[in-house]
Amino acid sequence: MTGIIRQYADLADATVGEVLDVLGPTIQFISEPEDPWPCLMRGVIPPGGIVPLHSHRDQETFILLSGAMEGLRDTRDGPGWVTIRAGEVFHVPSTARHAFRNLSAGPAVSIVATTATLGRFLREIGTPVREEAPPLPERIAHFARTAARYGYWNATPEENAQVGLSLPIPA
Repeated sequence: MTGIIRQYADLADATVGEVLDVLGPTIQFISEPEDPWPCLMRGVIPPGGIVPLHSHRDQETFILLSGAMEGLRDTRDGPGWVTIRAGEVFHVPSTARHAFRNLSAGPAVSIVATTATLGRFLREIGTPVREEAPPLPERIAHFARTAARYGYWNATPEENAQVGLSLPIPA
């Protein structure tokens, strides 16, 4: 695995592709989200940033290039947080409920491999970083409508609170 990390380490500071703000975290496409190919992205969760509890049919694999973050996954004892450090891989199977949080002082930068469908969803809900984003309530409403259209599940604020996350995304 360290060979992969060395090979893609320069992507931690990638300048190719548009950077999209996805309600706090950012993504940058390394490959275009075109069927039937996998979609590769560079993802950054800023310090204190979260990705709320959700699920979708699309598998995702995260290879952390730098920083540290925690991923929530199902265990035998219920949902549990695991720390993911640079060089480690976190895989999310299809339909698995999962979330992320960055409790560290620096950004968590990863390569994300997923489906073209999820890539298109993220492009549709993302706002180019260089543009002024619409007000948060409008962005959250757009996110919720788009997620419903794609058939993606998002936790309620209460379900997020049960796993230690706070972000008011409409169910």
